[in-house]
Amino acid sequence: MRALPCLMTALSLTLLAKTPDAITRRALKLHHRLLTVDTHCDTPMRLGGTWDIGVRHEPNTRGSGCQDFPRMKEGGLTASFFAVFVGQGPRTVEGDAKAKRKALTQLDHLDAMFGQHKAQAELATTAADARRIRLTTKRAIFLGLENGYPLGQEVANVDVFFQRGIRYITLAHTADNDLCDSSTDEKDPLDRGLSALGAKVVQRMNQLGMMVDVSHISEKSFYDVMALTKAPVLASHSCARAVCDHPRNLTDDQLRALKKNGGVIQLCILSDYIKASPKNSERDKLQQALYQKARALGGWDNIKDPKVLAELEQEWEDMENSYPNDKATIKDAVDHIDHIVKVIGIDYVGIGTDFDGGGGLRDCTNVTQLPDITVELVRRGYSDKAIAKIWGGNILRVMTAVERLAVVKS
Repeated sequence: MRALPCLMTALSLTLLAKTPDAITRRALKLHHRLLTVDTHCDTPMRLGGTWDIGVRHEPNTRGSGCQDFPRMKEGGLTASFFAVFVGQGPRTVEGDAKAKRKALTQLDHLDAMFGQHKAQAELATTAADARRIRLTTKRAIFLGLENGYPLGQEVANVDVFFQRGIRYITLAHTADNDLCDSSTDEKDPLDRGLSALGAKVVQRMNQLGMMVDVSHISEKSFYDVMALTKAPVLASHSCARAVCDHPRNLTDDQLRALKKNGGVIQLCILSDYIKASPKNSERDKLQQALYQKARALGGWDNIKDPKVLAELEQEWEDMENSYPNDKATIKDAVDHIDHIVKVIGIDYVGIGTDFDGGGGLRDCTNVTQLPDITVELVRRGYSDKAIAKIWGGNILRVMTAVERLAVVKS
């Protein structure tokens, strides 16, 4: 009689040992048949030089970036929003003009990319495009503008960027601009919200069928947008503040307002927004020194001399090796999804990695590891239908609604 419990224990251990493999196999099979959308990455900053997005780069090697077209296919990523990013500069006529030129130059690089890699990727401008391109071997690439700074004082510039393929505008970045206040502008902590110009921009975006992105903007700006917009919005790369208390993340009240609006929050996997890191004064000191050095050279994305850029990247790598950050994990990231679903439901959450812009976790450093997020979702009991919504269904619902509410037909 005493042998039976031992037999049952051995059997149970055997089953438990097999369970993760079974879950993984099922999750990977599911992942690669889903329509998957990443709503925010900064890969366009790598274009315009010798780096080739059409060639596979070995993950986690210097200069490899977080993704390229071969690795996107390997990681089962159907579609991605490539962000045209312009950091905040002087709020002057000259500064506005320079910002616009910089954004248009990035768009020129993207046009060249599409021309060079016709067999691997195609520009997508509608939700229907994503579904159509999915049936081919290509990646569907949407375009977003991160920071409304390049619009300057001209609402008509919204039309200029819409015609170039931009389908969302992140109204601000890390500092206040002429459209609205940022959630992280430490130089000016007063929250003035959305400006009169910003209100006109939101209205024009509604008319054109362009999504309003509320990531990065201040709380008052967020609620001002919600009171004004006639269409659902998205937070292209944000997390839950109740799980990680960072001003870039949305509070539960903001999440509930987002649900009422019919919008969607796309989980950002930038570690600092997922889980607070222990303070490291030596690392912080070195990091600030490197930021200042980069700013003195015009900013990371303005360094054209490959030797200078390589030296700066080496210094950053040395800092990472000497003072490694205890990065968050996929499990930590999915904790945010769990919380968001608990507060507002499964229909209002997705994923926007911020790859090539700081996004990445200890166990998800590049696009080839995205299937591991699906594995964790399956492990936690999310249904296939729920995971399909998280990976693409919810953002395409929002995009379709925005398109239908447009009064100007492209």
